[in-house]
Amino acid sequence: MHLVWFKRDLRVYDHAALAQAARRGPVLPLYIAEPGYWSQPDASGRHWAFIAECLGELRTDLAALGQPLVIRVGEAVPVLGALLDRLPIESVWSHEETGNGWTYARDIAVGDLLRSRGVPWHELPQNGVVRRLETRNRWSKIWEQRMRTPLEPPPVLRPLGALSEIGGLGDIPDGRAVGIAYDPCPQRQPGGRRAGVATLEAFLRERGEAYHREMSSPLTAYESCSRLSTHLAWGTLSIRELVQATRHRREQVAALAQSSGQRGTWPKALSAFEGRLHWHCHFMQKLESEPRIEFENMHRACNGLRDPIPDRERLDAWRLGQTGFPFVDACMRALIHTGWINFRMRAMLASFSAYHLWLHWREPGLHLARVFTDYEPGIHWSQVQMQSGTTGINTLRIYNPVKQSQDQDPDGLFIRRWVPELATVPDARIHTPWKMSRAEQDACGCLVGRDYPAPILDHEAAAREARRRMGAIRRSAESRAESRTIFETHGSRRRSSGSSRTRTTTTKVGSTRKAPPSPESTS
Repeated sequence: MHLVWFKRDLRVYDHAALAQAARRGPVLPLYIAEPGYWSQPDASGRHWAFIAECLGELRTDLAALGQPLVIRVGEAVPVLGALLDRLPIESVWSHEETGNGWTYARDIAVGDLLRSRGVPWHELPQNGVVRRLETRNRWSKIWEQRMRTPLEPPPVLRPLGALSEIGGLGDIPDGRAVGIAYDPCPQRQPGGRRAGVATLEAFLRERGEAYHREMSSPLTAYESCSRLSTHLAWGTLSIRELVQATRHRREQVAALAQSSGQRGTWPKALSAFEGRLHWHCHFMQKLESEPRIEFENMHRACNGLRDPIPDRERLDAWRLGQTGFPFVDACMRALIHTGWINFRMRAMLASFSAYHLWLHWREPGLHLARVFTDYEPGIHWSQVQMQSGTTGINTLRIYNPVKQSQDQDPDGLFIRRWVPELATVPDARIHTPWKMSRAEQDACGCLVGRDYPAPILDHEAAAREARRRMGAIRRSAESRAESRTIFETHGSRRRSSGSSRTRTTTTKVGSTRKAPPSPESTS
């Protein structure tokens, strides 16, 4: 008997561990709901609610293949130990998980247990992240090789019977059973592979045609972005499946364009989307290669730059959407309500907390982790540090909250939806309500400081001070030397056009070179 341990891979299609274990004999599919994980500060009830829906569908799919999913509540080491005591388990199979620090420590403990019992544990890649990567120079080639590998069809499983000796299959627990509080998220995406496949098909066939043009504004992004990030994060779809489906769609579009003579916008949209699937794994690789960046500044010259103990008033205003900057507040409130917002707005929220509010990235990062239904630790902590200026290899992006508001929500439609206190504010003042005269405030029935907060600070002065502080650190010789070391570990390597040689790129403070694409496809 071979045990397949499901983690962030809640599917039966293109599941290498499941397929390979099934080739070797009967399979016991297992999911462990670990209270220790759900007590971590980056976990939330909306995460569990999505997973619970996935587990129900996964159990049905596994049953159709021959053996339903077994579910246990408890910590992994004792749960696995009890199963090893009672069942003739020859090996354990799972995917290589790039999780948070807690799962990293848990996997070390599980490895110790299995070695002590003489049971081999086979951990297989499920994306482009490379474990024990020696150099970034060949990473893109490895990623491409993995994405081109044929997809694994669901295997036929041999029934294991009633499993009465281990207490049956076990129920799907609610949040209380795993120790996580209910977290209302009224417009959260539903879990399960069927929802993921439908979302993918709708994006590739209908919604995605203007992806490259409409991903930046929250007015259009909810419809035009792929909305596949949550399914990637919890594994109802595989990244390889998305890459191959996108390439197949690109071939179809090219054939149609050739026959009709009309290109349309699909080629650009699909090209942009595929590029960001590549960057999805690029950012995850950073945490895989250097797990400390979940807790520590990537660039050590930034140590002491910000107080790790946050200003509670500023942090609370930011996380509740009460900063007095309408667009910032609208984005945060939309995120809390839906569990998702597009990448540019995520970057703006993180940038505002780090530069304008001058908060250390850790506590804001934990809040965002909890409210992102698509929380993927590898992408998340890499991005939080990137948007906070602590990587040492990326251009500082200090988003102007007023300019972003004017650019991305010119008529204030998004603001009025999520900040109803401002619904009657005229268009000319919707981005800067604090500039209204008292007569204007009375006329629209919105008194700044009473009905809606006054700005928590002067955003232009705060941005200037942030640039001064960051620049002082980055100009030192020691800082530049460490930046070069960081780049060797984490920087991107791009293929030169028409050449097999690899060229390296990085960015400097004040650089105007176009930044590399973000992993927005995971949005």
